Amino acid sequence: MPYKNSSHIISDCEETYRSLIEASLNPLVIISFEGKITHANEATVKIIGVPRTKLEGSNFFDYFTEPEKARETYQEVFVKGSVLDAPLTVRSTAGMLSQILFNGSVYKDGKGNVLGAMVVARDVTRQKHHEKELVDAKNAAERARITAEKNSESRQEILSNMSQAVRTPVNEILEFTNDILKTDLNDEQKDYLNAIKLSGDSLIGLLNDMLDLVKVNSGKMVFEKTSFKLHEVISKAVEAIEAEIEEKQLELIKEYDAAVPENLTGDPMRLQQMVSNLLHNAIRNTPEGKISISIKLINADAQHTRIEFKISDSGSGILEDISRNEHIGSNGSAGLHENGLGLAIVKSLLAAQGGTLKIDHKPGTGSVFSFTLPFTKVKEKADGERKSGTSKLRVLIVEDVMLSQMLMKNVVEEFGYETEIAGNGKIAIEKLQQGTYDIILMDLQMPEMNGFEATEYIRTKMNSQIPIIALTASITSVEIEKCNAVGMNDYSEKPIDEKLLHNKIMKHLSKNIQRKTNGMNSETSKKTRSKYTNLDYLKQRTKNNPEMIMEMIDIYLTETPKMIEKMKESRDNMDWDSLAGAAHSIIPSFMIMGISKDYEMMARNIQEYAKRQEKAAAINELVLKLEEVCTQACKELRGEMKNMKLLAA
Repeated sequence: MPYKNSSHIISDCEETYRSLIEASLNPLVIISFEGKITHANEATVKIIGVPRTKLEGSNFFDYFTEPEKARETYQEVFVKGSVLDAPLTVRSTAGMLSQILFNGSVYKDGKGNVLGAMVVARDVTRQKHHEKELVDAKNAAERARITAEKNSESRQEILSNMSQAVRTPVNEILEFTNDILKTDLNDEQKDYLNAIKLSGDSLIGLLNDMLDLVKVNSGKMVFEKTSFKLHEVISKAVEAIEAEIEEKQLELIKEYDAAVPENLTGDPMRLQQMVSNLLHNAIRNTPEGKISISIKLINADAQHTRIEFKISDSGSGILEDISRNEHIGSNGSAGLHENGLGLAIVKSLLAAQGGTLKIDHKPGTGSVFSFTLPFTKVKEKADGERKSGTSKLRVLIVEDVMLSQMLMKNVVEEFGYETEIAGNGKIAIEKLQQGTYDIILMDLQMPEMNGFEATEYIRTKMNSQIPIIALTASITSVEIEKCNAVGMNDYSEKPIDEKLLHNKIMKHLSKNIQRKTNGMNSETSKKTRSKYTNLDYLKQRTKNNPEMIMEMIDIYLTETPKMIEKMKESRDNMDWDSLAGAAHSIIPSFMIMGISKDYEMMARNIQEYAKRQEKAAAINELVLKLEEVCTQACKELRGEMKNMKLLAA
């Protein structure tokens, strides 16, 4: 195709073209087919820094940081007809760099002959700079967020350690005070002890409030889901303020809706804390008159219920706005109660559960604080009432402080359990290797081996699934994550709430309690072992169809020995992937044939150890045990098949 000289581009309408080109705020050049600049506007002159007289006739590609890339982009215009938003960098004579988006299209004469190209360069230097600033700002914000989270966790760790140091001796004083109050005392002694208890409770309450406010505001407060009796929770909250009521000679009015369900599921400790804080606030602001607490059913269905809690007083009420928490503690620790720390905690606890604290205050007539919360109904009796058959349970208490050992021993033995003490995690492991226990109460901070280290050893080295409840003076979100990570089942804060601790023990030991109630010990179970298999689930799934049941049993009898052999072969060859696969394949059969979950867990452990390529000795022992179990299961199932065939005949 013949090409004309690009000087013909600007023809008879040269002035019009020049006016349009100059009007463009973006650099605009007309380039010959060979790559020479034939015309450039003022915007081009400014970005390159070369006078127009020198620009025209010069090589277009010489002004880019990557001349070859610019040449390839330009040539692409003639191949495709146009190029859009190709990124290039222009270097000015002063060394300034400008990032542009190259837009070019071929330029033709009236007969369709290609004369060259017209290029418009959009300067995006400032835009790119802003984008970089935005990315840098986002990265900086993310780094700040991560740093803030780490700082928050560090603060929680510091608070936890400080709280541990302060609360432990106070807890011991309170526990011994409670024990002494259970003995025969004269009235004067009881008054002194109750005064000690009241002061200790106030100090513990202040520490709890400070820690709770940190936890709830960090969004990491953990709420329990346990069964409890509502009237007992409210009674405890009222008991805590009776002494103050009597001292001020206030009238206490209690209104309890008879329609409110007795047994509920929720967080009884947090509920009691909120009600107690509101009652304390009412008393502080009521020099004379009355305090009332009202519990009312709002709505309910077969499974759920919503209840309103309302605390009223006839006093002066609140003196400042508590809708914000910023002012709390601003005057130092002495002002914490006065500035409404308890109210701020109630507000935060409710917000974390999707609730709101409503306040109706009229100067001179008192205040009304109210909130509603949802609960789940509990048809059966609350866990705390199921104490029968627990006298033979053995509890291992792992605690290094002698006073705390005595206190925990007294508490646990009052439940009717047998106890044994271990002074640290290392001693606890030695005792577990020598004896049998039903549950462990594990302190977290101990010398030699702490509670986290001991629990991790019990789970990974000993392969034990014994329930472990952590004991700590202050449980933070950081500690909860650590407890979960090492395999602890639950936690209980000090000072110990005896009923709550007992509920937790009962929850984690329901199977053990039933076994103890039936009088089965390890020796009799060896002599009178129940069957390995139970076909109830299979019968349910097959609607008790004999043909399907026999077909499923036949598949089990055929495939299970093969999988056991595959596991043994893989173990011997140290083929970890194959071993993990074989263990995974055998797991579903345990549920189908009603084989104990304990053996299913063995198979899962084999799978996990094989994936990690560790604990070869443990794998060998588990494989041998599974072979024994599956062999016995096959014998039982052959007997079932024989009986079913006889019945069918």
